[in-house]
Formats: sequence, C-alpha cells, structure tokens
Amino acid sequence: MTSYQKLLYKVEDGVARITLNRPDKRNALDGELISEIKDAVAASNHVILISGAGADFCSGADLSGLHSMADAHVLDHMESARAMADLFIGMRRHPRPIIAAVRGRALAGGCGLATAADLILASESAQFGYPEVNIGFVPAMVMAILRRSVSEKRAFELITTGQIISAQAAFDCGLVNRVFPDASFDADVTAFVSKMASRSASATTLSKRLLYQMDGMSFEAAIEAGVEINAIARMTEDCRRGVAKFLKKS
Repeated sequence: MTSYQKLLYKVEDGVARITLNRPDKRNALDGELISEIKDAVAASNHVILISGAGADFCSGADLSGLHSMADAHVLDHMESARAMADLFIGMRRHPRPIIAAVRGRALAGGCGLATAADLILASESAQFGYPEVNIGFVPAMVMAILRRSVSEKRAFELITTGQIISAQAAFDCGLVNRVFPDASFDADVTAFVSKMASRSASATTLSKRLLYQMDGMSFEAAIEAGVEINAIARMTEDCRRGVAKFLKKS
C-alpha cells in the first residue's frame, strides 16, 4: 500500500477513508497534499469518505506558499491550478460515490474539495465559504461544480461576497446533503456511509456516470443515454439478483 505523508488512508468495511492529516495547518492544501488526495482517489474502487483530522475539514490553500506567487511565471500558476483541476476531474470520474464529512470549517479550496465530492455530510456547527475574493482571488475551477449544485444567483453571491455560511444555510441552498448533530456526527456519518457502501456497486456506478454525463447534453441526447444505461443495468448481476429477490417476495 502507498505510504502518504500528509493524509491517512485505510479501507474499512468496504469504505476507503481518506483523512487530510495536517491538523496543525487546519489541513491546508499544498501541492503534495493535493497530489496525495488525487492518488488515493485513483487507487480506490470503493465508496470514498474524505474528512479532516482535528477541528477543521480544510481551511483552503496553504498560505505559506503565497509569498512565491508574485514572482512565478504564468505557466507555473497554470501548473498549480491544473493540479487542483485534475483532482476535481478525477473525483468526478471515480466510479463510486465520494462523500465529504465536514466538521469545523471548509473554506476556499477546502470548500471546493467538499463541493467536488458527490455528497456532503456536515456537522451542525460546520462552516462553508469561498472567501477568495477577500484577497483578490477567484474560486475558479470549483465554479463548474458549484453552479450545478446551487442556483446561479446563490453561486454568484457566494463567490463574489466571500460570505461564510452555516451548515444549515448550506443545506438550505442545496450545497450540503445532510446536517448531523455535533455530538453524534461520527456515528451518523458511519451509518450513512455504510448504507451507501451496501448499495449495488454496479447501479451506483452507472447512476453516477449517467448523471454527470448528461451535463451539456440536449434533452433528446440525455434520454438516449438513459436508454443505453437502462439496458446495461438490466444485464448486471446485481440487477438480476435484485429482480429475483423481489419476485420471490411478491
């Protein structure tokens, strides 16, 4: 198994657990951590749970690297941005559901990482936001995902005001899927993720692929893609077993 320096990785009960492990830096993202997350995601064929060690999920980019930005070449900036973009694409293309469990703060790139997951589970005291505008920066790549998660006007407000919102507000606008009490957060997350991992692997894989494949398709093309996935799903072993079980109960 690959040894990581800035994250913890283990597979348990059918779930690959990726824990950002820089609690002293509020799990801030640097090039090495981004590369390790990308590698861990690509290496797993399981349902993935991403969380942060310590009090916060992820505070965003490691600001200690800002000093070198002024002298960097545009190609260096593009290479750095591309690393995060490739991580988001890898998460989107991963065959199984990816779930972010957010305790504490998920800000800037950290909020982007959570948003790039298929599902977000939040503790009731968690906070979310894209405060990049406060330093003249732009949450550029994640916009492609954010505008698909919330209304266009809400997305515009979040990225241009830098507002930090509560877990409940994030749930209300559609960014977060579930909000759990702080006291039972770990147990609630485990129960939710275990249930997700027990779902048919072929059905969830085909569903994820089709849902995201529909981006940019015309209505007719999306329906046609649905026809193909419908036919493929009927031929899977999971579906055959499920239908046989249903008929036996009827």
